[in-house]
Amino acid sequence: MAELRTQPTQQDPVEFIGTVAHPTRRRDAEVLLDLMGRVTGEPAVMWGPTMIGFGQYHYRYASGHEGDALAVGFSPRASAQALYGLLAAPEAEHLLPRLGRHRRGAGCLYITSLAGVELGVLEELVQRGHEFMVTENFT
Repeated sequence: MAELRTQPTQQDPVEFIGTVAHPTRRRDAEVLLDLMGRVTGEPAVMWGPTMIGFGQYHYRYASGHEGDALAVGFSPRASAQALYGLLAAPEAEHLLPRLGRHRRGAGCLYITSLAGVELGVLEELVQRGHEFMVTENFT
């Protein structure tokens, strides 16, 4: 079976954030690092070269493919912050209308600037997403 490409690394998330060129993405990444760490109680871990995760879960598909993935996290991309694991909990759909400016991807949220979102709602999405991902049985 092929090895998963996105795995935890020893890279320091704070150092990685320091390399983000766009000043708004860098500042927002610093806020997200603190917010997600505080809400989840988990340490920040780099997953691959650009994703910062908090907690992890194990999955196994019917095909036999299995692995570990970050429970919640983010990646400062050129055009927006990509946030992972926040749409997993059933309650997420009810919170999104109150979040503020965002776009949805296949499994993630994109936020151009934290200035356009309600941080309290974002904290609730992080908390519920993290709780769902680490307690759900994905086997």
